[in-house]
Amino acid sequence: MLEKKEIAYEKAILIGIITRSQNEEKLNEFLDELEFLTYTAGGEVVKRFTQKMDMPNSKTFIGTGKMEEVQAYVEQHDIGTVVFDDELSPAQQRNIEKILKAKIIDRTNLILDIFAQRAQTSYARTQVELAQYQYLLPRLTGMWTHLERQRGGIGMRGPGETEIETDRRIVRDRIALLKKKLLTIDKQMATQRGNRGKLVRVALVGYTNVGKSTLMNVIAKSEVFAENKLFATLDTTVRKVVIGNLPFLLSDTVGFIRKLPTQLVESFKSTLDEVREADLLLHVVDISHPQFEDHIASVNNILKEIDSTDKRTIMVFNKIDAYKHEEIAEDDLVTERTKAHYTLEEWKQTWMNRIGDSALFISATKKENMDTFRNRVYKEVRDIHVTRFPYNNFLYPEIMYEEGSEE
Repeated sequence: MLEKKEIAYEKAILIGIITRSQNEEKLNEFLDELEFLTYTAGGEVVKRFTQKMDMPNSKTFIGTGKMEEVQAYVEQHDIGTVVFDDELSPAQQRNIEKILKAKIIDRTNLILDIFAQRAQTSYARTQVELAQYQYLLPRLTGMWTHLERQRGGIGMRGPGETEIETDRRIVRDRIALLKKKLLTIDKQMATQRGNRGKLVRVALVGYTNVGKSTLMNVIAKSEVFAENKLFATLDTTVRKVVIGNLPFLLSDTVGFIRKLPTQLVESFKSTLDEVREADLLLHVVDISHPQFEDHIASVNNILKEIDSTDKRTIMVFNKIDAYKHEEIAEDDLVTERTKAHYTLEEWKQTWMNRIGDSALFISATKKENMDTFRNRVYKEVRDIHVTRFPYNNFLYPEIMYEEGSEE
C-alpha cells in the first residue's frame, strides 16, 4: 500500500513594524494576511517578530537590537525563509541577507511567487513574468544572476561592460519583449470580446478568497477552480449564463489584495479589461472576515485605478453561514461595544441599509438566499438589456423566482 506523501512546508518567520501610520492592531491584521500568503506559497510560519519604530531603518528595516534577536532565532531554529510585511529596498534586502544568511522575501516578492505558481495560461504566465522582471531589475546588484548564460554569453558582453550591466540589459530586453507579447495577446482578447455580440456583461470582483469562483460555479453550473487559498484564480474565466430565458456573460476575475504590488497592478490591468467593459459589477465580500470593510475599500481603490467606480454595482455579502460576532457578558461593564459585536441584522441597519436592494446577503457554499440573488441579478441584467433593446421588452418577465422555488 502506497504511503500518503506529505507536503514539506518551508519554515518561515514574519517581520513587521508598528509605525505612526500603522498601529499594532493594523499590523496584526496585515501579519495574519501575510501568514495566509506564506501558507499559500508553501511556507509554515513558526514565529512573528514586531518592533515599534517611527520609520523603517534605511539599512536593515528593523533596528540593530531586534535584528540580533531575529538572527539568534534563525540560527537556533534553522529558519530558511524570513518574510517582511513591507517592500524592502534593494540595499535593505542585501544587508539583511548578509546578516541572517537566509532567504529574504518581502510582501511583493511573496505575492509574485504565488502568482507564478498559480499562472496557468500563457497570458497569465507572461503577465507574471513581466512583473517579476520589473521587480528584479533594481535588485540585480550583488545577485549571482549570470543571466547572460540564458542567451549564450559569447558576443553578448560589450567592450568594458561589467557583468551587472550585461544582466541589466538582458532584463530590459526581456521586459520589452514581454510587453510586446502582451500587446499582441491584448489585441486577440479585444477581438474575442468584440465577437461576443451584444450580450450584457457581468463581472465578479472582490478581495482575494471571498468566494467569487464558488459563486460562479453555483450560478453558471460550471467547474471553475475554487480553493481556500489566496489567488486561486488568476486567469479571467468567462461563462455564458442563463437565468430564466435571459442570457448574459459572467466573468470571474483575479482577486485584489491590500498592498498589491505596483508591478502586478500594471501587468494585470489588461486582465481587468473584463471589469472595465462590464455593464454590471457583482462586488463579492466575505462578511465573515473581521476586516471586510477594509477589503471593500481596497477593491474600490483598484476599481478607481482602472476607471470602473461609476458602474452599476451590486454588493454581494457572501459567507453569511460563517459570520460570527463577539459577545459581551451581561455583567461586563468594562468592554466597549465595537463593530466586532454587531450581529448580522445590526450590520444590515448600518451603511448597508443605504444601498437598499443592491446589498445581498448569501452563502454560495450553502446556497442560502440564492433565489433572492438570482432575482436581483436578473432584474438588473433585464434592465440593461431592455434599455439596449427596447423591442425585446415583452420577452422577459419582470419576476423570475419565488423564494424557495429553486434550491
